[in-house]
Amino acid sequence: MMDRWQYLLVLAACLAITAPLELFGPGVYRQPGRVARAVLPVAAVFLLWDEAAVAAHVWTYNPTYVLGAFVPVHVPIEEVLFFIVIPLCALLTYNAVSAILDRVNRR
Repeated sequence: MMDRWQYLLVLAACLAITAPLELFGPGVYRQPGRVARAVLPVAAVFLLWDEAAVAAHVWTYNPTYVLGAFVPVHVPIEEVLFFIVIPLCALLTYNAVSAILDRVNRR
């Protein structure tokens, strides 16, 4: 039963680990419009790509590791969240590293 939650737990862990990075620089969560413009178009492309791969029987999801909730394009909700969470974590990391490097270079 716990196996079904693994994908979501990993995504939650990624968010939890990178959440403190919001404290550096101008923040990511404080700029939701910019985040949406950066993440959503790319997520949409990869979501369609996944759907095409699933429809062509090139790609599949192990039902043991997903909850079984699918979006209309037959992709598990965990995969949709992956396309949002991982880029968001990357933006948090990039923002923090950029802010730290700016501070170091000002010295």
